[in-house]
Amino acid sequence: MRKKEAHILIVDDDEDILFSARVWLKKFFTEVSCLSQPKNILKFLSEQQVDAVLLDMNFRKGFENGQDGLYWMQEIKTLEPQLPIILMTAYGEVELAVEALKNGASDFILKPWNNEKLYASVNLAVDISRKNKKLNQWENISIKTNQYQLETQSPAMQEVMDQIARVSATDANVLLLGENGTGKYVLAEHIHELSERKNQPFVHIDLGSLSENLFESELFGYKKGAFTDAHQDYAGKIENAENGTVFLDEIGNLPLHLQTKLLSLIQNRKLSRIGESKERMLDVRFIFATNENLKKAVAENRFRKDLYYRINTVELNIPSLRERIEDISTLADYFLEKYKQKYHKPDLALNENLISELIHYSWPGNIRELDHCIERSVILSNEKNLKLLMPQDEESENTIVNLNIEEMEEILIKKALKKHRGNISLAAEDLGLSRAALYRRMEKFEL
Repeated sequence: MRKKEAHILIVDDDEDILFSARVWLKKFFTEVSCLSQPKNILKFLSEQQVDAVLLDMNFRKGFENGQDGLYWMQEIKTLEPQLPIILMTAYGEVELAVEALKNGASDFILKPWNNEKLYASVNLAVDISRKNKKLNQWENISIKTNQYQLETQSPAMQEVMDQIARVSATDANVLLLGENGTGKYVLAEHIHELSERKNQPFVHIDLGSLSENLFESELFGYKKGAFTDAHQDYAGKIENAENGTVFLDEIGNLPLHLQTKLLSLIQNRKLSRIGESKERMLDVRFIFATNENLKKAVAENRFRKDLYYRINTVELNIPSLRERIEDISTLADYFLEKYKQKYHKPDLALNENLISELIHYSWPGNIRELDHCIERSVILSNEKNLKLLMPQDEESENTIVNLNIEEMEEILIKKALKKHRGNISLAAEDLGLSRAALYRRMEKFEL
């Protein structure tokens, strides 16, 4: 059975209650934690992300008026106002529990409970918690976007920003191309923020990290009973983006058989949950991104030509950081200010020598690498002087000590494997070798 990704906290001074509730709920949710002492609740919530709390109403012996539960519910609400709380009550406390509902409890469960009722109540609380988080996320979209540095002095990047300004007002599909770390996610969110859909959800889906087995269920959702573990109706990520923007990242990693299903979705703007014949009309705007060469992938039959033409109504090539050196100083200052505040080191500054050092580095990891470099430097510098901890131009295993052919061959093989994330076929192709030849060389160099 596929468990729902959620963290449930159970608070009760009866170890038997904790055990039985945890065993039952662990069947349905990925993480279930227990506390026997209510005094530990606030510390736990400040350190852990929790989706719902199951809270007993009585903790002190001899006191059975439910006031303990009401007190701790208010304490939790002070810390996490939108966190759903389900009260566990005895029969005599029902009237008090109903009063607690008026004060913010999401539900109450009678002891001894019915297992199905317990699951249904907790599951509903988790759904409410997720919706609350989404609403907060959507309401703060403009605040999130302002966290990014979007000013540019680079002619190449200025051209991209001009194109974004023109395309954002439309509903045209946009394909963002660029190396890892060039800011494709930031630009996709910026396009959404400039569009008429800005007050609607922006849903990011990383296709590179999504299991093939979960592709359909996660994107399209499913109907209760569609398969063994489908215990309830589930709206997929795309359906949850209704009226907003869907950002499909790493589109180049999608297997061919799944590309067909995605093409149908984009082309027809209709969605059917797994196990459901009903078609739901879809009103979303699609943005795609990849660091793959899709034209080459099409030529090699690794990517559908019709899907490629469907997703690239507007194709934007994001320049690498080494192609926009005019922005390195501005970006470095932005990251420095960000981490000076975060790590309480207000006196750190970049002088001309440090900026020159930044400009003369190649930044293969682009803006992301610059971000990490500045953060690392701030953390490890003293409070007065910034010590710039630059990455090496090459990883230590890639450094050429001499011009020995075998050493250079080993370096190239390591680079190819790293570039293609261990994919032997792609690495062999990039090196101009057969798979068998690459395997022989890997064995030779003990890779």
